[in-house]
Amino acid sequence: MIAPTPTATPASPRTVRKAVVPAAGLGTRFLPATKATPKEMLPVVDKPAIQYVVEEAAAAGLDDILMVTGRHKRAIEDHFDHAFELEQALAAKGDTVRLDAVRDPARLADIHHIRQGDPLGLGHAVLCARHHVGDQPFAVLLGDDLIDPRETLLSRMLEVRERHEGSVVALMEVDPEQSHLYGCAAVEPTGEDGVVRVSGLVEKPAPGTAPSRYAVIGRYVLDPAVFDVLERTPPGRGGEIQLTDALQDLAAGGTVHGVVFGGLRYDTGDKADYLRTVVRLACDRPDLGPEFRRWLREFVAGLEEGAAGDGERYRAA
Repeated sequence: MIAPTPTATPASPRTVRKAVVPAAGLGTRFLPATKATPKEMLPVVDKPAIQYVVEEAAAAGLDDILMVTGRHKRAIEDHFDHAFELEQALAAKGDTVRLDAVRDPARLADIHHIRQGDPLGLGHAVLCARHHVGDQPFAVLLGDDLIDPRETLLSRMLEVRERHEGSVVALMEVDPEQSHLYGCAAVEPTGEDGVVRVSGLVEKPAPGTAPSRYAVIGRYVLDPAVFDVLERTPPGRGGEIQLTDALQDLAAGGTVHGVVFGGLRYDTGDKADYLRTVVRLACDRPDLGPEFRRWLREFVAGLEEGAAGDGERYRAA
């Protein structure tokens, strides 16, 4: 007797299973490296930055991921696909370590791709996901914003969404001098440690006008109601449709919470932070860390000795 095929249990309206990864930006801060290579594909040690983001989503239980890309981003699609010739060559050599590394990206989740078309801003990129997401809540993870793999920020945000519904944003305390670089939130306490209610949002406020020291970083868990708001959101700062402006509309209705994050975050879209990211993650690797940290100590010591030597030469001159 053939057993009946089990039917899939439909997702609860509260359950988050899908993630959207906007990756259509031009990467102008990294030109000329990003002229032909997507900024999300720049290597962080030996994996492209965007793979860390997908691994984070998968670790939090999000098994359906939509990447919103643009022209000249085909490398992202190829990276998360199978490379049969390469896999066969590695298998023939018996190189199982590299074979697993090559296969891993395609095995992380059910990954889909859509093109944004026109670069009309983050809000528009999220709106491009409407058909795929449907009427379910979903996460948004920015492709060049890395959270250290040891942190559990996204899982915490999903828990907050489960309790409060609505939308949840990740917040990080920044120096007031840096507020103009971020979307900043006006917040109210909830009585829950590390969780606040967001009462307002401002995209990149002018210096001295930020509503608080809390800045929105590249992790969101959004209610599908955001799509209707984005549909009617006019272009804002920079002539783009800003996700912050849509969330401001939802925050006015009391349906946005924030999770305050004090852990390790890396902005791989910034040159200096990109270099710090590579160094930090390389130091943490058990296969690379001991030797690399030894070299790094010697290198820094040499820099200090060189600086002292330069000073002596200038004084002698």
